[in-house]
Amino acid sequence: MARYAYAPLSVEEGRGTSNGRRLPHDVAAENERAAKVSERMPMFVGVCVLIAITFVLSRSPQSGGGANVVTIGGGGGNNAAATTTAAPAGNGVATVPEGTATVQQYESHASNSVIASPTNANVNAASNVVDNGSPVIQISPPVKSMDSSSSSSTITTADSSSLSSTSSCDCQGKVDPSTIDMGSLRAAALASTPPHIIECSAASDGQSQSACHLPSSVRFAALKQKGATLWMTGCSGAGKTTIATALEDRLVKHYGKHVYRLDGDNLRTGINRDLTFSEADRAESVRRTGEIATLFADAGVITLVGLISPYREDRDMVRKRHEDQGIPFYEIFLDVPVEELKKRDPKGQYARVESGELRHFTCIDDPYEPPLRPEITLKTHELEIEQSADILFRRLEMDGILVGAPKLAPPGLPNPDGDEIVDLHVPEHLRKERREEAEKLPKVLITDLDLNWLQVIGEGWAAPLKGFMREGTLLEVLHFNSILVDPFNLTSNGDIHTRTTNFENFNDVRPPDRVSMSVPITLSCTSYTKTAIESSSANAVALTTQMGNIVAVLRNPEIYPNRKEEIVTRMFGVIDPGHPYIQQIYKGGDYLIGGEVELLDRIRYNDGLDEWRKTASEIMEEFKQKGADTVYAFQTRNPTHSGHAYLMRSAGESLKEQGFKKPVLWLSPLGGWTKEDDVPLDVRVKQHAEVLNSGLDHPGGLDPASTVMAIWPAPMVYAGPTEVQFHAKSRRTAGASYFVVGRDPAGMKGSELAVAHKDDDLYDGDHGRYVLRNSPGIGSMKMLSFVKVMYDITDNVMKVPDESRMEDFISISGSKMRLLARNGAVPCSATNIPTDLVEANCVPSGFMVPKGWEIVVDYYRNIDTGKWIPWSRPVVDPGASKNTQASGNFGSLNFQLKHKEYESFWHDVPMHPERSSGGGDDNVVHLVTEIPLLMTAKMEVQKTIPGNPISQDSNKDGSPRYYTYGTPFFNYGYIPQTWEDPNLKDSLGNGGDNDPLDVMEVGSQRLEMGSVTPCRVLGHLELIDEGEMDNKVICIALSDPDASSIHTMGDLERIKPGTIDRLKDWLKRYKTSDGKAENSLASEDPTSADATMELVKETHMRWKNLCGKGTGYVSSDYGFWLLSPGCKG
Repeated sequence: MARYAYAPLSVEEGRGTSNGRRLPHDVAAENERAAKVSERMPMFVGVCVLIAITFVLSRSPQSGGGANVVTIGGGGGNNAAATTTAAPAGNGVATVPEGTATVQQYESHASNSVIASPTNANVNAASNVVDNGSPVIQISPPVKSMDSSSSSSTITTADSSSLSSTSSCDCQGKVDPSTIDMGSLRAAALASTPPHIIECSAASDGQSQSACHLPSSVRFAALKQKGATLWMTGCSGAGKTTIATALEDRLVKHYGKHVYRLDGDNLRTGINRDLTFSEADRAESVRRTGEIATLFADAGVITLVGLISPYREDRDMVRKRHEDQGIPFYEIFLDVPVEELKKRDPKGQYARVESGELRHFTCIDDPYEPPLRPEITLKTHELEIEQSADILFRRLEMDGILVGAPKLAPPGLPNPDGDEIVDLHVPEHLRKERREEAEKLPKVLITDLDLNWLQVIGEGWAAPLKGFMREGTLLEVLHFNSILVDPFNLTSNGDIHTRTTNFENFNDVRPPDRVSMSVPITLSCTSYTKTAIESSSANAVALTTQMGNIVAVLRNPEIYPNRKEEIVTRMFGVIDPGHPYIQQIYKGGDYLIGGEVELLDRIRYNDGLDEWRKTASEIMEEFKQKGADTVYAFQTRNPTHSGHAYLMRSAGESLKEQGFKKPVLWLSPLGGWTKEDDVPLDVRVKQHAEVLNSGLDHPGGLDPASTVMAIWPAPMVYAGPTEVQFHAKSRRTAGASYFVVGRDPAGMKGSELAVAHKDDDLYDGDHGRYVLRNSPGIGSMKMLSFVKVMYDITDNVMKVPDESRMEDFISISGSKMRLLARNGAVPCSATNIPTDLVEANCVPSGFMVPKGWEIVVDYYRNIDTGKWIPWSRPVVDPGASKNTQASGNFGSLNFQLKHKEYESFWHDVPMHPERSSGGGDDNVVHLVTEIPLLMTAKMEVQKTIPGNPISQDSNKDGSPRYYTYGTPFFNYGYIPQTWEDPNLKDSLGNGGDNDPLDVMEVGSQRLEMGSVTPCRVLGHLELIDEGEMDNKVICIALSDPDASSIHTMGDLERIKPGTIDRLKDWLKRYKTSDGKAENSLASEDPTSADATMELVKETHMRWKNLCGKGTGYVSSDYGFWLLSPGCKG
């Protein structure tokens, strides 16, 4: 049952019997009634004591005759001038306690007083004396205030004279009002009242009232703002109401915030109507206003109080009340010299004080105690109204008052989208456990582009996203460029993006918040991977890179169709099959996998640029270390020249003019996948580093003290207005409040296959900025637009051109810069810059920092060398055998792996191991591993290159080749000293594929690339690949834990059920993900081990013939390198 402390007992609670008998429930309730009596007894005792004191006073003899007059003044306790009443000797003047019954009549401002008495009393109008001798209450008319905004009231000399001529009253032994001090009574009552009155059973004794209400965190989250009190204090005319009104106007109209102003006008007409201008009543006015403000702010309202509130102690008590309740309180001192106030004097009150017409005027002849440590001081005589409002607005914004969520970012920086810092790295102490789990899970192949997106998700750049998009999330992104979220679970939708999409049952209430999310972040897979996931009992998968490294676990996978055409149409809005990212989408598998991810370790690319890669949280911390009160981000896909530097420095100065103290620039080169002709990542990053190293000594340099450079990991998708929204959203997630936007952001020219825009901009150059400015979920982020800059030859600085002297400015376009760099242009003379830079082959000295220009020149003059790092792709160790020697970069076509002992991997490695290594088993052969388990890089022995090294195969376009069907569950290689002769035909007339005999090793351990491993032959499958016979030998390494149990294909199926079907599926369909037709098998049933060994012997004999050591004749060497010792050497 709820307890209402200090309330009188109700009638029902007071009843103990009914018709002389106890009610049936009374016995059970007796203890409860006793508890109520005990609880409320202190209040009754207090009331009785007060009645007794009053009675004693009423019976005491009175000293001194004459009228006893109680004066009630108009206005509240925040008034600038105190109401004073001069009573003649012997006459008592007192303040009437709140609630005293009076009759009042205001005839006119000229009337000095009206006498109110009981209805049956006779009033002597001439003498203003009540005939019945009862205590008289004299009610003064309200005095006109000096300024309604500051609630100032004054008493004129004439008024005070009339008040001093009040009539005397014979109290006839009753209470003398002059002895009643309401201020003291009020103070005593407050002192005897417990500070926390228990309202409901949810609270316990001494607990705050908040225990009975909706938690503030929930309320604020729902309202999308926090409550706070801005207490504006200062002399009359300082601008309290004016500035509060301007701030309220902005917060309500522009931002939809709940705001209310408390000032003399709305307080004086109601709750403070009974107060005079005595010091005690002024204190009470401040106390009451403070209590109201506390309640309003606790309810989530931004409360603006505009009171002179002259006494420091009173304001400090209000502050303490807020602090006790955990409510933000800002004391704002409007510090304006009195002389300035006299000049303003909009209502002439200061002039009346000067003339002596007004007295007891706060800040003139009544004291004003300025704050000692106000949160904000506004010298409004030095500021425009909007400037003052700006200062207050920015403070609220900086402290997170304008958002309902807890403040997660440093002061002045925005919270991440979804009001949650996302960092999905597995804690270090759990990594070993998670890795062991991942080894046993179904493997899902992720490309290097997918790895970029995984980094974006795991490091918090796409907050609140915590994994690859589920179907419902993807639909919201495609249709709305945003998603609905419920970060505080207000509508029971907190898990809307982490639960499996359900198209049958919907929550009755939609999530309350919308955040920007314009680009689909999805993970595709093939039917091969889908089957592996669905046949597994685990509710998780291991994300595995092209190089076979497990980098993350994805939980609760949701598999759904990859509707490529719908995604492309809605994402890009153009028809261009030649668009580079559209091509990437169509290369993906037929299914998408959604689910939440856990990164097993930090994603590192080991390309020399990792020092510039930081997570969203790390960048935010760096902003904090630099003391940033706002951050503006500048994304780059090109080298930074002086024009860019001019724009960035100008933006910083503009933000300082707006009142920011330490704006920090985020130089943010895009680091993910880009199209082939974009400037490589390493060129841009190294050039940017030189821009920072130059500092402000060069017009193309930037101040490192106020700049953070960090690579943004996302791929570039070239989706124009759709994509630029994600660029901005992602930077805001890491703390940026401003985003620099140029013309045609994220756009590109159409390809030759484009329907409407062949070799022309796919998107209008102005659309990106417009869409970004009005996009849903973009929040309070603001845009900084590019302006056209040109090179001023008079001072060698790039700037906005002066229209009056355009002959002094030259334009250096991107195409001209690239041509000059390719030509190796050197700096021009600072005093003689030619009009034709290309002909003179020089670049103006102020165009780019010198060392940065050298980097650009080096790139364009060596663009085809392949030594560059186009985008973030992992540089990994191939995991090669210690008996091998590598050269070149793994993952590129210049990589080669050779054996240290054998000159040729093909011809010199023995086909069979020696007896001591397992050669005693006739079915054991040597396996040379080309592609280790889980790796998709298509490595193969090079038959035409001297030494027959292992290198990566290439696609028709010259790019390195990878399997795209899925992650191989086998080690792949070949049997040395074998050759599938094209002249050897099968029963269907298919000839050999002209390669060594291929092997699929089905053990559970990863074999090293280039390793030579004894492997027991189990059987083989004959693959028909584009009309060629490509036999695949199936074996198990003798080092595998299951090798002792597996000797035949039957053993394999018994020990590892389903392996044969998976092998057949792979062989038939592994090329389909590249758009090619399915392969076929000569037979669905694998051969026996003995039959396979006959094949091995035949291909070995054919190899001997190729080397000229056999009995047969080979008409061509097919361009193979055969000069090793084991062949023809």
